[in-house]
Amino acid sequence: MPDIPGPIPGTPPRNNTSNSTVRSIPVQRSYYPILLALFVVVFIISNVTATKGVALGPLITDGAFFLFPIAYVIGDVLSECYGFAATRRAIWTGFAAMMLAVASFYIAIALPSAPFYEGQDAFSAALGLVPRIVVASLAGYLVGQLLNSYVLVHMKQRTGEKSLWARLLGSTVVGECGDTLVFCLIAAPVIGIASVGDTVNYTVVGFLWKTAVEVAVMPVTYAVIRFVKNHEGY
Repeated sequence: MPDIPGPIPGTPPRNNTSNSTVRSIPVQRSYYPILLALFVVVFIISNVTATKGVALGPLITDGAFFLFPIAYVIGDVLSECYGFAATRRAIWTGFAAMMLAVASFYIAIALPSAPFYEGQDAFSAALGLVPRIVVASLAGYLVGQLLNSYVLVHMKQRTGEKSLWARLLGSTVVGECGDTLVFCLIAAPVIGIASVGDTVNYTVVGFLWKTAVEVAVMPVTYAVIRFVKNHEGY
């Protein structure tokens, strides 16, 4: 049989697509990225809706009163399932994302409007977050979420897997108290709450409402924690 010639020396090998592979970093099968994304999105939306003062009969609150408890539910799931270090990473990610959102809002407001665009005033009013509101939100967010996660994980070190309800309730009370107190004391004058009585009303109602909602949805928190633990090989 005649010899089959090999490749010419110095020439690159033929591209055999059947044997070639495209290298990529494998994505771990985990619910952590999904929970982190929801956590950050809820925080950013809350900061926009919180600029509106809301009166529900005699109760004074803000437009984010229905969203903040969701952030704490997700924070509880992150803390219980992934620990304090992973939750702290999510908290700082949310902080950085909010800073980016605020910078983007101000840049978009400052850009010159197109001749046909007539919504500049409304756009500025909706997204031109008052610096004091941003400071209040970020400060309350950091204090509340870090306290919530720390208390839950610290209690878990003492109780082990038992008494999940106590960990969720205890961390909620401490975290929501810190968050609401810091945010309301800084933000109340900005949204038009001037008197001491209204400030106390705003703070107490916010704390009680957020805590009550998180307690009410505790069965959902239980179910999500159980689901994540079962699917993450806990």
